[in-house]
Amino acid sequence: MAAASAWTVPGDVVSRLRRRWDRGELLSRLASGAPWEPLAVGLRGPSAQDTAARFDEARAWIDQWRRVRHLRVETRTVGGRVLGANELPARAWVDSYEQLWAALGVHAEVRTFMGLLDTTRRRAPAIADWMVVKPMDVLGHQGGWTRLVDTVRWIDAHARPDMYLRQVDVPGVDTKFIERHRTILAALLDRQLPERRVDRTRPPSDFAGRYQFRTKPAYVRFRRLSDGDGFSELAVRVPELADRPPTARTVFVVENEVSYLAFPPVPDAVVIFGEGYAASRLEPLRWLVGKNLVYWGDIDTHGFAILNRVRQIFGHCRSMLMDRATLLAHESHWVDEPSPVSGYLDALWLDEAALYNDLVEDVLGRAVRLEQERVSYAAVEHAAAAYGSTQDSPKRP
Repeated sequence: MAAASAWTVPGDVVSRLRRRWDRGELLSRLASGAPWEPLAVGLRGPSAQDTAARFDEARAWIDQWRRVRHLRVETRTVGGRVLGANELPARAWVDSYEQLWAALGVHAEVRTFMGLLDTTRRRAPAIADWMVVKPMDVLGHQGGWTRLVDTVRWIDAHARPDMYLRQVDVPGVDTKFIERHRTILAALLDRQLPERRVDRTRPPSDFAGRYQFRTKPAYVRFRRLSDGDGFSELAVRVPELADRPPTARTVFVVENEVSYLAFPPVPDAVVIFGEGYAASRLEPLRWLVGKNLVYWGDIDTHGFAILNRVRQIFGHCRSMLMDRATLLAHESHWVDEPSPVSGYLDALWLDEAALYNDLVEDVLGRAVRLEQERVSYAAVEHAAAAYGSTQDSPKRP
């Protein structure tokens, strides 16, 4: 005999319909104009044997279905020798959209969605087509839907590649609104804008890049390492520095800010603060091909990975203080590298590659790391003078 707890009650049917509502499929059917097709849900109930053995429980279960509203209940005849034939609920039917909305208690949500859909069809038909497919996303943003559509239409009509997002001029919309809603705005803009206005190589998270707004400019920060007239330190937009190279013969690139600020004097040289983005910042500076270019990063797997990316762009770049002798001389200053990398680095030179492989394989210890700010200042002064005076790799004394 089936346990009474396994018999289907009206709440079970509503829960099943609710799951379909939550997936958006029922509202999508209405929005697409599809006629309603009667929907049946089969019911598990007492058998003839259950009805005889648990008469009171079976009667209570039948009474639940007699009192149900907004569903049509189909019965089946179950015969028994003891109690005779009985009519038991067998299926629950939903015969119309209205009956379904009433059973789920979602009339207000349906009215809201259909109102938004009707308005958007007049103002932005391409977005309306998306709404039919994603109705629950629309309901999730119903409070700001008008502003979302206004923003998409404004971008379509007025945005230019020389604009920042800050220049989007829609009542009630600012850059914080756009940032909070960039996921759904991206979905709508992908439908609204012509293909040439969407850079699909960029993800929706890169909102400005994907929709061809100006992005925050990248800067290169650098210091002059010898006395002279003018500023001792500047931060310059990358494209502008690409067009106006400094006259210094030697260029050091340093990842750590304190090491950058404390870098010792070197004649006819500048030092660039890499900030962990050395490769992307340096790539447009094609004049570095003609410079004595020296990179100094941490002795760890990430430091060598950055060096590798720089050297893939500028093959003549030399590394400074990223050698085995420097590492072994500072053993008391080693720390653990939090998340080592282990990829193949094809632009490292032989000695660098050998040390990198030893770090990857924990030959010298687990996740060994020597941060550049832990290297003795005397070693920095010696290396800076040696690398600044020649383009040949200097010998250590």
